[in-house]
Amino acid sequence: MPDSVESERIVDWFQAGEDLCTSSIAWYEFLCGPVDDEGVLVVQSLLQDRILPYTTDQATESARLFNATGRKRHLRVDSMIAAAAIIANADLATGNIEHFLGFRNYGLRLALGT
Repeated sequence: MPDSVESERIVDWFQAGEDLCTSSIAWYEFLCGPVDDEGVLVVQSLLQDRILPYTTDQATESARLFNATGRKRHLRVDSMIAAAAIIANADLATGNIEHFLGFRNYGLRLALGT
């Protein structure tokens, strides 16, 4: 969303030279919206084709996370996103911190200021 706190943080990270990327699972969630074509193009230009594929290692880790955190159905996709960040040794930036807090005990690092 233009002029949102989240979009300002992304621009700040980009301007600071941070390497921005996303997992294909997070990209899927983003495309589910709400987002318009212009928003997709803006984010694609920031990512510069750094949309990382979902791997077997990530699938194994996401199953471990899902099972370890109580097998809550609403956390299935979030466990996949968390696993992608853990396997990539990356901090996860999200506006939905509540869904990811439980994964911190299993190696997830949340980006500060998200």
